[in-house]
Amino acid sequence: MAFSDDEVERYARHLVLAEVGGPGQQALKRARVLVVGAGGVGAPAALYLAAAGVGTLGLIDDDVVALSNLQRQILFATADVGRAKVEAARDRLAGLNPHVAIQTFAERLTPENAARLIADFDLVLDGTDDFATRHTVNAACVAAGKPLVSGALGRWSGQVGVFAGRPCYQCLTPEVPPDAETCARVGVVGALAGVIGSMAALETIKWIAGAGQSLQGRLLIYDGLAGTARTVRIAPDPACPVCGG
Repeated sequence: MAFSDDEVERYARHLVLAEVGGPGQQALKRARVLVVGAGGVGAPAALYLAAAGVGTLGLIDDDVVALSNLQRQILFATADVGRAKVEAARDRLAGLNPHVAIQTFAERLTPENAARLIADFDLVLDGTDDFATRHTVNAACVAAGKPLVSGALGRWSGQVGVFAGRPCYQCLTPEVPPDAETCARVGVVGALAGVIGSMAALETIKWIAGAGQSLQGRLLIYDGLAGTARTVRIAPDPACPVCGG
């Protein structure tokens, strides 16, 4: 897969990296990544994936841009308020890197359409903010044998994990926490979205390029208020209804 002169210059800093180089950049160009949720995590992740040269980027979101989104969802501008998120995102990403094919899905991912939506993609990045959707994405990825990069945030902290086979995301959160918080209710510092979204994009790039050690089977927990990070190992749940047995 040859690169144009524009691509060689555009990806120059990747091409000189021993862990990426030509083969890794070609893998990125061949890759098809689906971003579920163009929100706090998905917005910065999509920007970095497009900038990195992921060949095909899919975006799923049924929402429109709101003024309150702009504090953290840097994919959008004030002029986008009221527009469908996937349409505004497509225009921004195409302007950032015309070599990336953008596919948009202005719908909510559900148990009924999840298999169809992820079928044509190699990897799924989930940045949604509710456990029901996260569990649905996870179940579809396990069933289809697709790796899942998951990012979540709230208040001042966030987490990123990579799931491929066992353990899966359901092993980490078997049940929806009864006191589950939402950013709309408890707030979130805007720059944290950039940190977690960038980490999710980084794990995606590493996975595709085969670089370094991924977070597969581990969860990185970042505390922005304390300025600390730790990584914990996720144990497979033998009774997991999604990946167990």
